[in-house]
Amino acid sequence: MLLLLLLLLASTGDGQAQRVAGKKKNDACACEVNSTMWSFPVVKYEAVLQQVETCEGSLNNLQEQVQLSHERLPQIEAVIKNVTARLEPHQYLHDQGLYTALSLRMLGQELSQLETDVSDIHSQLNNAQTQKLSKEVGRLRMNVDRMKMADTINLKTVKETLRHLKNGVESCKSIPTDFRGSGMYCFKGLITDISDPVMTKVSPHGKSYISGSWGKQAQIDSEGQKNSYWVQTLLNSHIWDNTLRVYQTYEDFMASANYKDFTFASSYSHADAIEGPSAVLYGEALYYHCYRSADVCRYDLKSNAVKRVTLPGIGVGFNNKFPYCYYDCRTHSDVDVEADETGLWAIYATLGNHGNLVVSRLAWDIEAETLNVSQTWETRLFKKAVSNAFMVCGVLYATRYVDEYREEVFYAFDTATGKHDSSLALPLEKVAKGVASLSYNPINNQIYMYNDGYLLAYQAHF
Repeated sequence: MLLLLLLLLASTGDGQAQRVAGKKKNDACACEVNSTMWSFPVVKYEAVLQQVETCEGSLNNLQEQVQLSHERLPQIEAVIKNVTARLEPHQYLHDQGLYTALSLRMLGQELSQLETDVSDIHSQLNNAQTQKLSKEVGRLRMNVDRMKMADTINLKTVKETLRHLKNGVESCKSIPTDFRGSGMYCFKGLITDISDPVMTKVSPHGKSYISGSWGKQAQIDSEGQKNSYWVQTLLNSHIWDNTLRVYQTYEDFMASANYKDFTFASSYSHADAIEGPSAVLYGEALYYHCYRSADVCRYDLKSNAVKRVTLPGIGVGFNNKFPYCYYDCRTHSDVDVEADETGLWAIYATLGNHGNLVVSRLAWDIEAETLNVSQTWETRLFKKAVSNAFMVCGVLYATRYVDEYREEVFYAFDTATGKHDSSLALPLEKVAKGVASLSYNPINNQIYMYNDGYLLAYQAHF
């Protein structure tokens, strides 16, 4: 008997056809078929049903958002018109320089919220109407930002002018007649004005060396010192150095030629090396802050001998304990050595005086060849709250940072009377942000600034 093969195509669970063998039996074709092949795919059906339900939920949610957006569009358009209308009078005030920063700041806050709302709707709809709204809000933002910038400039100018006038009036009323220390030191009185820079030069070592001090000889002991200039640049990490450069004439100084270098320590870390931008050339000696100590050193240019004195006070700040700061701290500017008509000074701070400025008068004993401290005054001005300081006629002047191109003398303390005045407003123009040192020359009444690698000189008027 011939064996017949029958093909039975059945759908399996995976959707594939299955081949089933059959046999002829009793004049009939018989085959065995597994009925489980046609079982309903319940798991897959449930998964598909879940996806459909999720999709329907997402579509409903999106439809609600679109509907809400359509409802909010008129509201947002009304807000834009309102802000635009409120901005128009500010445009007039902008031209006149009369509006205030507060009103613009409130507008800016509302505009920020508006930008967020428009951005959300635009991301959903992205049609011509939302694009138009986005452009209008963008124009509003540009106008507000431009007016903020102009407002800052206008208000700043007005404030500076008013403060200058007010301080001038208050200074006249508040400074006592004996503030100048008449009969004790000199009769010049307080500085009334400081000129624009009368000299500008890059440090002979290059403007990359941002810390140091410089000036004209502050005490003439010989004819050869009459026109000499000096520069003391901190060549190691803008903190330490062991050399001094001296020029015999102004012409040599400006040309950076015909100079003489003096070495007062064997290395940057020697006990006699200089620390911080605080030196002054006075007569035949350089006075400066000694390396990592509470001492002031005196280097004799003729004998190369170094003498020192320890500054008085409890916890004298050094090694970057109390540097000049205000805006940016000038590293290791703890002890500032200065000269004026009355002699030599050291400006520093102590823990005993709570970090406030202390002024000590220095004296060189020629016969004993010793450096001494003769008097000390304590002030109530926190040293880290000032950017620099200098002495004139026994009066301590302190400065503060105004902006990248200006400092301001704002404080004076008279050692003759112990009185202070914090209402000064004497501008010091500069070409870079940082001020490493300021010093006054009693011979020509000029103030010297080491300005981040630039050397600037100003004329002081009394």
